[in-house]
Amino acid sequence: MTRALPRAAGRLAGAAPVFAALGDATRLGIVARLCERGPTSIARLTDGAVISRQAVTKHLRSLERAGLVRSRRAGRERLWALRAERLGEVRKYLDLISAQWDGALGRLKAMVERNDAVARSGWWSAGGGL
Repeated sequence: MTRALPRAAGRLAGAAPVFAALGDATRLGIVARLCERGPTSIARLTDGAVISRQAVTKHLRSLERAGLVRSRRAGRERLWALRAERLGEVRKYLDLISAQWDGALGRLKAMVERNDAVARSGWWSAGGGL
């Protein structure tokens, strides 16, 4: 797993813009709407929203720079769609981090259980300690 760390660090650098983009509640909401609705116009994205179309456009541009959405012209409108493959790339990184944490927590648990067993055996209190 130690060899995976440098590769993971490289992937993190590529994933950082995605995490930054999704760190904003409005952008996260836009991504959720695109997940639910599929390719959607700005007019539909702003239906019932408390922010302006211009603000949504700015957020979409940020998501586009992070590689999370793409747009295409459809008549007079521009339809915005989620790029699910980009989320998949970031998920792979998160899975790697999760596995590393699982391993670290497993090692910690084993160490604590060994220490508990030693303490219960009375080794420490019988003068075997420092």
